[in-house]
Amino acid sequence: MNPLRSVELKAFVPAKDFQLSRQFYQDLGFKPGWADEQLAYFSHGEHCAFLLQNYYVREWADNCMLHLLVEDLDAWWQQIQEARLAERYGVRLVPPQEQPWGMRDCVLIDPSGVLWRIAQNT
Repeated sequence: MNPLRSVELKAFVPAKDFQLSRQFYQDLGFKPGWADEQLAYFSHGEHCAFLLQNYYVREWADNCMLHLLVEDLDAWWQQIQEARLAERYGVRLVPPQEQPWGMRDCVLIDPSGVLWRIAQNT
């Protein structure tokens, strides 16, 4: 056994409106877990998790980018469309497109300005 084996890496994601962001991520398909007034744990599957933080600095949020690698980008895009995230939360979306780095991805900017690239290997 490797004593330096990593188990998990979680990012802290800022939230301008903590309750709104919590609902947004649930509507996106993330499973809520433990939460208190300052942090909320969200996960999707076995290897994807982050901590939503009740803390906001615009410069940080506007420069925060997360990359989510998925098996089926079209299914994720369909979920985003069916959940009407753009209409309900005023978020910006960029539809799926081929990227020169060998992935197909879409872009979602959450209610606080955090940019997510949801991608599938091609």
